[in-house]
Amino acid sequence: MYRSDKLPDIANSTVKHDAFALQWVGMEKIDVPIMLGADETRMLQATANIYVSLSDASSKGIHMSRLYTILNQLDRALCTKSTLDRMLDEAVSSQSGLSNSAKIELAFELLLMRPSLISDESGYQAYPMVIRGVSGDTKRHYEIELTIPYSSTCPCSASLSRQLLANAIDTHFGEKTLDKGSLLQWIESEQGSVATPHAQRSYAYVKLVIDDNNPWPDFPSFVEQLESVIGTPVQTAVKRVDEQEFARLNAENLMFCEDAARRIKRCLEHLPNIADYWLKVEHQESLHAHNAVVIDQKQTQQSGTGAS
Repeated sequence: MYRSDKLPDIANSTVKHDAFALQWVGMEKIDVPIMLGADETRMLQATANIYVSLSDASSKGIHMSRLYTILNQLDRALCTKSTLDRMLDEAVSSQSGLSNSAKIELAFELLLMRPSLISDESGYQAYPMVIRGVSGDTKRHYEIELTIPYSSTCPCSASLSRQLLANAIDTHFGEKTLDKGSLLQWIESEQGSVATPHAQRSYAYVKLVIDDNNPWPDFPSFVEQLESVIGTPVQTAVKRVDEQEFARLNAENLMFCEDAARRIKRCLEHLPNIADYWLKVEHQESLHAHNAVVIDQKQTQQSGTGAS
């Protein structure tokens, strides 16, 4: 009677036909917990993709389960650049010579406490992020993707609304000398709401490329920096005084998508340790059924390929 206790490993068999090396082989959409930032006790839910190259053209396949085991380290170590450096190296070495490069992608929402504009209220805002690490030969690089929501009020619509208000004042107050009290009372009444400029929820999508010898940016600080240059970030908990301040900020920061893109670009151009970047702003129009967008990349890469 024949019996073998050794489990077969088909991945170690040799390809008989169509022996080609393959760029990326791996697994996607694996649920993992990650610890990000100084608070190691707070975990975020992430979705992970992990790949290695199948560089040995004669091998039938990679060792998938070994990659899964490597991802399980994320519940025991702070998700930092050094942690992903180690995991990328382990992903390659786990394949016992079959691979020479690896890639890990982590998609999650960075959850930050955001204070109200004036009152003492606060609430949580989630910012979609992706961290993508790639190793090949002796080099590594990282891509950081971030989405920032904000409000944008159209300058053209604001100008047209002001014209309607001026015309309404001229019609209602025909006399040459206006009584200040009467004018203020009229403006604060429903009659004073002659027209309102259209505004829309808008989004900034930013991708940073960071070389292996440079650190990642501090993510909460980076979010705050971008929100500061845009000027009109979306709010969480608000009272009337916060809503009024938000309206004031929108009037102070009237912007087309081109204006928002230039504000963000100016910020990104002055960031240290960034090898490349890509940005897109998207104003989801309330006037139209389509969106207004700008896509751009690092100044030195304009004539080349750049990040995409």
